[in-house]
Amino acid sequence: MVLDLKASRLDGKVAVVTGGGSGIGRGIANGFRAFGAEVAIWERDPATSAAAAQEVGGLSVPTDVRESTEVDAALAATVETYGTVDILVNNAGGTFAKPFLETSEGGFDALYRANLKHVLLCTKAVANRMIADGHGGSVINVTSIEGVRAAPLYAAYAAAKAGVINFTKTAALELALQGIRVNAIAPDITWTEGLAALVPGRDAMIGGTVPMGRVGHVDECAGVALFLASELSSYVTGQTLHVDGGTAASMGWYHHPDTGVYTYGPS
Repeated sequence: MVLDLKASRLDGKVAVVTGGGSGIGRGIANGFRAFGAEVAIWERDPATSAAAAQEVGGLSVPTDVRESTEVDAALAATVETYGTVDILVNNAGGTFAKPFLETSEGGFDALYRANLKHVLLCTKAVANRMIADGHGGSVINVTSIEGVRAAPLYAAYAAAKAGVINFTKTAALELALQGIRVNAIAPDITWTEGLAALVPGRDAMIGGTVPMGRVGHVDECAGVALFLASELSSYVTGQTLHVDGGTAASMGWYHHPDTGVYTYGPS
């Protein structure tokens, strides 16, 4: 095997990005298109879905990926337009802050459906179609750093994201002989439209907690997704790659806001 520039290309590939109407999903969709893929956006909001699809010259499929019937319909529409899906990015998700003891059963269900159930539904549907059509592919699950650390006020969300990481490993083993690779991306603080609405400026989010001293950009997640989607990662499966500026590695170490020196825990 001789590595060349073609190994990074996605020409002739069909990619689905769930929750691709904004944020990290939209960044990944743009990255895939820049490297040659045809992209279908499965997004619940018809307006952002259409805008993102227009941006990448792709297909907009307004879809609530938490519902199996809508996933099946979206897959059928995508296959009808482009043919079999080669790449699936399970990016859709969402959360809210709530103490665990105050979270209702409905809240638990909502967080499970938004962050884990759709990963199971979409992966099952797309992987079955890949196998039926006789070729492999790449599944990329967008999880979170909260899947590997405690997350006060976000217990159910963190549990769901941890579930995505374990599912990634298990699905990778079950699908390996079918030529389907399954990996995950775990971002931390990444500058998106949603984050911008919550925080007035990027500096407020850094707070010395990111070893690289800055928030991430959606294109940096897109670069890792491109690696996992392309032949560059042909022998990589069952892995979760942290795109977090070093926060998963830091394990509580942070830059002191006054001295800039690494400090562990409260000071």
